[in-house]
Amino acid sequence: MTDTEDTEKREMKKLLINIDEKLNSFSSILQNFGLDLITKLGKNESKLTMLTDKIEALAKATLDIKSFSPILNKLVDRQKSIENELDLLKSLIQKTIQVNTTEKLDKNIIERDESITHNFSLIKKQFDSLRNSLDTMKDTEDAKMILINIKEEIFELTGGHRILYEISQIIKLLDDKVPLDDELKSILREKIGFWMNKLN
Repeated sequence: MTDTEDTEKREMKKLLINIDEKLNSFSSILQNFGLDLITKLGKNESKLTMLTDKIEALAKATLDIKSFSPILNKLVDRQKSIENELDLLKSLIQKTIQVNTTEKLDKNIIERDESITHNFSLIKKQFDSLRNSLDTMKDTEDAKMILINIKEEIFELTGGHRILYEISQIIKLLDDKVPLDDELKSILREKIGFWMNKLN
C-alpha cells in the first residue's frame, strides 16, 4: 500500500467518523424535537380535552337556563298581574276616600248652610221686630241696644259682612241724637229693609 492510499484511507475514515458524529448529533436533535413535539401535542390535547369538557358544561348550563325560561316568564306574568291588581285596589281605595271626603264636605256644607239660613232668619225677625216697634219707641238707646246685639250676631255668624259698617254708622248717628224723632225712624225703617235684603 502506498503512502497516498494510506492517507486517503485515513482521510476517508475521518470523514466517516465526522459524518457519524454529525448523524448522531442530528439524530439527538431530531429525537429531542420529536419528544418536545409529542409533549406539546400531549399538552395541547389535554387543553383541548379540558376546553371540550368546559364547552359541554357550558352547553348543559345553557340548556338548564333555557329550561327555566318558561318558569321565569310565568313569574313575570304573575308579577304583572299582581301589580295590576294592586293598582286597581289603590284606585278603588282612593276613590272611596274621595267619595267619603266629598260626602262629609257636602254634609258639612249643607248643615252649615242650613244653620246660616236659620240664623239669618232669626236676625231678620229681630230687624222686623225693631222696625215694627219703631212707632211706639221714643228712646234712641233702646234702638241702639237692639242694633248692637244684631251687629254682634251677624259678625259671629259671618266673620264680617258688608252691612256691619252701615249698622255701625247708624249706631253712631243714634248716639248723637237723644230723641228718636220721625226723621230717624224713617231712616231706620229704610235701612232695616235694605239690610234684610242683603242678608239673603
